[in-house]
Amino acid sequence: MSVPRDPDLAQLVISILSAQADAVGTLVPDLEAAFGPVEKVYGPFEFDFTTYYDIELGVGIRRWLVTQETLFDPARLAEIKMATNQIEQKRSFEGRRRFNLDPAAMTLGNFVLATGKNNAHRIYLKNGIFADLTLIFRRASYRPMEWTYPDYADSMLIEVLNQIRESYKHKLEKQR
Repeated sequence: MSVPRDPDLAQLVISILSAQADAVGTLVPDLEAAFGPVEKVYGPFEFDFTTYYDIELGVGIRRWLVTQETLFDPARLAEIKMATNQIEQKRSFEGRRRFNLDPAAMTLGNFVLATGKNNAHRIYLKNGIFADLTLIFRRASYRPMEWTYPDYADSMLIEVLNQIRESYKHKLEKQR
């Protein structure tokens, strides 16, 4: 019989997609009010994997990854996605989002995005939010799954996520 126990706390990583050069400066106060102090911002990185967001966000989209100082209970991932949806709505202009925010729970073993879109490989959490197992950690690096979005499967982004994982690993070690 397995004995249930609480998992390690996770590293919150929030992806920001936007065509606005001041995206991070605009959003950091909202992110800190909702999730605590920002630890580090990575990027901007070119986002040229799809034109899916161009009509809404504009052309010239870039990505930033934002990490929070405080680790969180991964059971809160759906709640966090709902909060980022509210920030997107608050910052929308003339009925269009200016930012796409995707929160993820990083653990030593995986990287899980929160999404409102269901699919065969996604696990329902609550309130219309699903967990998408995007990357797994094997052989010293995060590895994509067959369904991983191409941008998250990109070697440059995986390298950045590996760096974030190292920082997260040190935080966990200090807590133990």
